[in-house]
Amino acid sequence: MRWWSVANFVSNAGTWMQLTVQNLLVLQITGSAAATGLSMSVQAAPGLLMSLAGGAAVDRWPRKLTAAVSQALLGAVAFLTAFLVAVDQLNLGVLMALAAVTGVVATVDGPACALLGNDLVRTEDVPSAIGVGSLVHNAGRLAGAGLAGVTVAFLGTASAYAANGVSFLFVAAVIPFLRPVAQAVRARSERPAAKPAGTGAEPDMSMREGLTFFMRRPRLVALAGITGLSSVFGRNYQLTLAVLVVGPLAGGAGAFGTVSTVLAVGGILGAVLGARLHRPSVRLVGMLAAAGGVLQIVAGLSPSLAVLLVVVLPMALVESVSDTAGTTVLQTDPPEYLRGRVLGVWGSVKTVWGLAGPPALGLLMELAGARGALVTGGLLIAGAIGAGYVLRERRVAKPVVVRTEESALAGQPALGTAA
Repeated sequence: MRWWSVANFVSNAGTWMQLTVQNLLVLQITGSAAATGLSMSVQAAPGLLMSLAGGAAVDRWPRKLTAAVSQALLGAVAFLTAFLVAVDQLNLGVLMALAAVTGVVATVDGPACALLGNDLVRTEDVPSAIGVGSLVHNAGRLAGAGLAGVTVAFLGTASAYAANGVSFLFVAAVIPFLRPVAQAVRARSERPAAKPAGTGAEPDMSMREGLTFFMRRPRLVALAGITGLSSVFGRNYQLTLAVLVVGPLAGGAGAFGTVSTVLAVGGILGAVLGARLHRPSVRLVGMLAAAGGVLQIVAGLSPSLAVLLVVVLPMALVESVSDTAGTTVLQTDPPEYLRGRVLGVWGSVKTVWGLAGPPALGLLMELAGARGALVTGGLLIAGAIGAGYVLRERRVAKPVVVRTEESALAGQPALGTAA
């Protein structure tokens, strides 16, 4: 698990370094901000269409081999991009095609690597492993974004892609030496038969089975709704807080940099706390998301930058713990043989939020301003979750207690048969 965490840190740092440089590269090639957004959408779009197929592949194929091959493929794409940049042969069409290939491979790589990390620990330690993964992700994001500028300044744009390729190869080299615990190996081998025993039928490994399980599982549907609300109206802080700081609070780029740093620190602290969760539930995710909505309202009403900084830290902390709890529920609730496909369904749903969230939030900001968007979004999140909780409590039937007065009947003579 230590080796896996180190490998993931290196990989995350390389990925965020490449993502940061890729946006600058598109701007250099086209000079268009719209083209930059299009490149991000092209890379995310395969998650909408192919995540179910990717999850099914993870359930069918050996997990270590799947993760190693997908990491090697991502490394090859990064090296090819670095070569094209170095020889000045990269145009917008080729860059879009490479971004699409990266998105397709990621539909397999994401669930494979996530579930492989869980296989390295006992079942009762999976929440802690997911928390450690969240901590590594946040740390790698900070390191990658910081290294991107230094790398480009001293070594050039191609070096950032090459460094990301090396990071993928490092992960692929570590995977063969990982040893899943025996408990996880046994769980993966326990798959129910699709037909009665003795018929020789293979278990149902179709994509439809994963989708059916997800849709018939109320707690997973509720988790999708809660996370969707938070993603669309409460998670795009890089957009809403940037406009708030630069606009109503009259701050500059340095002030927003401070806010971003506090957000990152809160995310890391939240990941540490999330790693201590033993049995997180959808109810806990909802409570944390509602609390985050309330804090977002306070952030929108902040009269000064100092007040905003005080609110931003717990806001990011609550969001990070909520994410860790939700991920734990998602990766531990389905049976082992279905988890890849359930993560595939989640990948498709998450892509919808990622594509729909920024435009919807941008429209809300156009209509209500930065403060109005934060306050309205927080009200929608907290209000919808609160209403859902009340409706659920009303629908749950209360048990009826039937009392048997044994003491009153004890002294009565037994009833005889009437003649």
